[in-house]
Amino acid sequence: MTGRKPTLLIIGGTGEALLLARAAEAELGDRLRVISSLAGRTRSPAKVGGEVRVGGFGGIQGLADYLRDTGVDFLIDASHPFSAQISHHACLAAAATATPRCVLARPPWHIQAGDRWHEAADMAAAAALVPNLGRRVFLSVGARSLEHFSGLRDSWFLVRLIDTPDDPLPLPQAKLITGRGPFDAASEHRILEQHRIELLVTRASGGAATEGKIDAARALGLPVILVRRPAPPPGETVETIAAALDWLARGLSR
Repeated sequence: MTGRKPTLLIIGGTGEALLLARAAEAELGDRLRVISSLAGRTRSPAKVGGEVRVGGFGGIQGLADYLRDTGVDFLIDASHPFSAQISHHACLAAAATATPRCVLARPPWHIQAGDRWHEAADMAAAAALVPNLGRRVFLSVGARSLEHFSGLRDSWFLVRLIDTPDDPLPLPQAKLITGRGPFDAASEHRILEQHRIELLVTRASGGAATEGKIDAARALGLPVILVRRPAPPPGETVETIAAALDWLARGLSR
């Protein structure tokens, strides 16, 4: 790695990835080239530290080719916990190119006193639980998962997305709100009360940025359907920005 700056690729698109890129640029930028990869699904992504590339890689081989062609020395997967495909691709591409890889994973939420949690294995299972738990539903599962709930004709949904979609929501009765986290418990409490929400359906993403809705549901005594987080691929995993930077610093010192 002599004669040039070592290169870090961050598989991004999350708040953690954004903070990591900014921290890596601020603390290691004199020794490290930082590139963040964004899928390009949001229209106005937040400003990221270092360089940015937008769009997919073209599968495992495409990512492996990018790692080789760009001279990537370190790969940190800071993608969303439910972005299982890109995490799988990153694992295999890093192995194929012998690129050191680390996963920055959100710490999971833990059940507390007063929680009324119902775990679902997937979105279809979550949709099956809805009719027995509440008619007015705050649905926080991402745009690509809404179709699973389209058959619930007697349910009313409050849907929150980052951007307004080009197509109508595939739900018989729904209202759309837009926003980008983090969301605090007080504002989430107001949303739940304002829309007379009886049930929260969300992915068990973990982390602090979207935990406010979990706290608000607990305070109101509402049931929560949590869609189980996919199992991460094997490899070194950290849960904080500081730990990811320590992993990088150790690699740079070798």
